[in-house]
Amino acid sequence: MIHRNFFLLTGLLLTMLSCSSGSHQKREINLIPLPNQMVETDAVFSFNQTRSICVEQKELLEGIETFQETIEQYSGERLDIVIHKEQASIVVSMQKELPVEGYELEIKKSGISIGASTPTGVFYAFQTLLQMCPTEVYTDSNVGRFKWPLPGVSIKDAPEFKWRGMMLDVSRHFFTKYEVMELIDYLAYHKINVFHWHLVDDQGWRIEIKKYPKLTETGAWRVDREHLPWNARPKQKSDEKASYGGFYTQQDIREVVAYAQKRFITVVPEIEMPGHTTSSLAAYPQFACNEGPFTVIPGGIWPITDIYCAGKDETFSFLEDVLTEVMALFPSKYIHIGGDEANKAEWKKCKKCQARIRKEHLKNEDELQSYFIRRIEQFLSKNDRVLLGWDEILEGGLAPGATVMSWRGFNGGIEAANSGHDVVMTPTSHCYLDYYQGPIDNEPEAFNGNISVSKIYAFNPIPAELKGAAKAHVLGGQGNLWTEHVATKEHMQYMSFPRMSALSEALWTNSKNKDWENFAMRLENNFDTFKAMGINFSESMYTVKLDTDFDLDHNKVRIELSTEAPGSQIYYTLDGKQPTQNSLKYENPFELDKTTEIKAIVYKNGSVRGKMIHKSYQIHKATAKKVEYIQLYNESYPGSGESNLVNSLRGSRNHSDGKWQAFRGNDLELIIDLNKHESLNKMVVGCLHSTGTWIFLPNDISVFASDDKINFRKIGYTKNSIPLTGESQIVDYEVKLDGTTARYVKVIVRNQSIAPQWHGAAGQDVWLFVDEIILE
Repeated sequence: MIHRNFFLLTGLLLTMLSCSSGSHQKREINLIPLPNQMVETDAVFSFNQTRSICVEQKELLEGIETFQETIEQYSGERLDIVIHKEQASIVVSMQKELPVEGYELEIKKSGISIGASTPTGVFYAFQTLLQMCPTEVYTDSNVGRFKWPLPGVSIKDAPEFKWRGMMLDVSRHFFTKYEVMELIDYLAYHKINVFHWHLVDDQGWRIEIKKYPKLTETGAWRVDREHLPWNARPKQKSDEKASYGGFYTQQDIREVVAYAQKRFITVVPEIEMPGHTTSSLAAYPQFACNEGPFTVIPGGIWPITDIYCAGKDETFSFLEDVLTEVMALFPSKYIHIGGDEANKAEWKKCKKCQARIRKEHLKNEDELQSYFIRRIEQFLSKNDRVLLGWDEILEGGLAPGATVMSWRGFNGGIEAANSGHDVVMTPTSHCYLDYYQGPIDNEPEAFNGNISVSKIYAFNPIPAELKGAAKAHVLGGQGNLWTEHVATKEHMQYMSFPRMSALSEALWTNSKNKDWENFAMRLENNFDTFKAMGINFSESMYTVKLDTDFDLDHNKVRIELSTEAPGSQIYYTLDGKQPTQNSLKYENPFELDKTTEIKAIVYKNGSVRGKMIHKSYQIHKATAKKVEYIQLYNESYPGSGESNLVNSLRGSRNHSDGKWQAFRGNDLELIIDLNKHESLNKMVVGCLHSTGTWIFLPNDISVFASDDKINFRKIGYTKNSIPLTGESQIVDYEVKLDGTTARYVKVIVRNQSIAPQWHGAAGQDVWLFVDEIILE
């Protein structure tokens, strides 16, 4: 049993509906995704003692198989299949005019009828039926006392897009087959029909290939650096053993594929090439340009130049052997070959690759990649499969039968669709589940960027630029969860839900039927069900977002509070105390003219939702004073300009939030004019540390004072003592001053200048990020 609470639902449904006693109070219908046609009626249906289904055409039986097995697993009895519909409480019939994934569902006082043209439609009808049941059916405590009716409804439904997917990266962090199956259950609940399985990358090879056993003996394992941040993990040393990893046997793969098929989910495997291949080259270095030696990469080392050699025919023989075994395991029409972020530095140096360029009359290495992809596409096509790749496969010319997965925005997909190629849209702007989903300081470590539930809900796979027949080439979209920062099942679920709930509706429901506020209400009503099912979902949509601005003329901070969840109330305090419903209720933006500690939280229907936010604003001696830069900030991260470091506004762990000022390779050096002589006792300098984006804590901080802006004397110094290998964080460096009186203060914050040897950007210029210089 993969996840018992999930399986409770269908077993309890049958037993529940067999009891006609109890209240017939009509319940709200909170379906996700929202059906495209639905009419609620006043009817209320309760089963009698007949526990049977009539399936009028045997070719539809497959659609009830999972339903049947679940009932038997929980209740111990199998739902009877009867010939005569008069003997059944549920009647399933063939309606050939309906689309492949379409269905009709009608609940009357006299019974339930389901119509579909395929078993897929039948399955989705039962998924809708199950979602109409109350949360209580998921709990053990209700076994044996089921009194809930089903509300009357008439539904005619079919999805807007044929590709409704989710990708899970199991290379960066490995998830067991049972954890994958559990995810598939949750995807099926949302009528997601594609599970894209990212099985191969630099950090691990996860699929058994019998002809090449070293792929899992060596390629599936890396040195254990899990105690270090992802981007601070040095490569394996010669005396170290690779011990972190795992892989799926071919039997595991078959079980997962079969499990998904029963839930009408197609599993699409991804085998990366020509780049993102260090794990395979660690096992078989002869297929690289330089033949190594290679070790499986333990973290975010970048750039990675390891790549398959396009000049060796043996490389293609190896890949065809691998793909032959992959195709035997996955019946999917599509085989994903990656194709992204291929660093071609080795190709430029490789004599065999350069010879291939000359022999094939190619212009450059981009066209060599196109040759590589075309050759693989021809092999897949001969085996009646379709090559699918990230949008980099467009570079140098697209293989004739290829389908493009557009991730670097919509442009790659637009280009491919206009050229007559099918496209799956999955842009980083809307579909990357590894991005933060709420205020960054309240979230677990994730990739920089923020994609909220409402942002995903607004996703439309067909951009306005596509016209006419080109639009038909957009198959749909999918959410992608890369797992550099996601090491556990719980974290994987947290990053996936409820954002996949929003994406399911974005891809299933016609845009004219979509409404964010209505969806948010239905989603909230599903949260108790998610809890009962065991999903570790995020409530970040409730977390208060705090926007600030500074009035330089009046030395005031303007505060605006908001939350993504409609109908929520925000309560806050200005004295550092825990907010309650007796605290200040937020109505409109307000201003601060003195040092203040804000705490805010959301209440919905009398209960706390989401996480509390906590932020301090300090009006200090340097606030709004004139700043003269001796070394100017980088124009890419100016913050609010010359006032940024003395405007009392603090940054978050999101380096792109507009509150940080940055210096690349050089130091921060400036002079603050206090307008008058002030006693100088302490300085605090706020700095960001995020090695994945090449942002490092400073080397040291020096403070100087002057009466005339000419002659400065040193009055304070502190040196960084925090390991640079540490996790992403904000550090306030306190510099004790000697209490002297002065008008001018010079501050020098020394950059680390270049990345250390253990870092993926070793030897290159790094960033120094500062948000505020506080002077007391």
